[in-house]
Amino acid sequence: MHARIQTALTALEASHDIRILYACESGSRAWGFPSPDSDYDVRFIYCHPAEWYLTLDEGRDTLDFPVDEDLDLAGWELRKALRLLRGSNAALFEWLQSPVLYHEALDFQAQLGPLLPATFNLKAGLHHYLGQLRRGVEEDLAGEDVRLKRLFYALRSALAARWIRERQTVPPMEFTPLRVLLPSALDTEVDELLQRKAGANEKTVVARPEALTAFLRDELAAGQVARESLPVIRAGSAASELDVIFRTLLHAAFPR
Repeated sequence: MHARIQTALTALEASHDIRILYACESGSRAWGFPSPDSDYDVRFIYCHPAEWYLTLDEGRDTLDFPVDEDLDLAGWELRKALRLLRGSNAALFEWLQSPVLYHEALDFQAQLGPLLPATFNLKAGLHHYLGQLRRGVEEDLAGEDVRLKRLFYALRSALAARWIRERQTVPPMEFTPLRVLLPSALDTEVDELLQRKAGANEKTVVARPEALTAFLRDELAAGQVARESLPVIRAGSAASELDVIFRTLLHAAFPR
């Protein structure tokens, strides 16, 4: 699959006249709790030659492809990605922390990494993860039997929201460092569920774990209260640094 991903990225560069600057895993394989049949959620950031940007109308800024049973491939154009970083897009913060890197050019991650704290909006980040957690609590975990996959989606969102609420920094993408915020009383149950998920398929269901579900509900309520008091941190001076990075990457990606 890794060879297939590399081949796909190389073909995209040739067929679309782009330079892929960064490509990573963005789903459960990067989060740390994949199932044997989990697909590969590949996300990438790319740029065009400078002339593409010198038009009266902006061109398409995403590349999306049909999802097959193994591979979900999608990309954002560089200017779009930097604007979203400036706006504290939570998904982009996760991509830039991904432990599974498929491709990187021009020290892309190293250039943007130092700007993550300055561009992260605590309130926006908390809002993002609470939205995911609310879906988990109100929809995915509403029945007596729940999909194991969705249970871990909700748990990761709850821990990321708690991280923002308590530590007021960018939450880690991976589940393992987030687990330090899990009450010790739930450790054994979560370990057992993780072990089961490692051998289960994406559609496996389990009896709803009541103690864990109660924790998720409590975290949703606590996050909703905290959201009103968290400071709104804007990109500020990072905006000018992002402009410099944008120009630098364009020149380096397609040197004249």
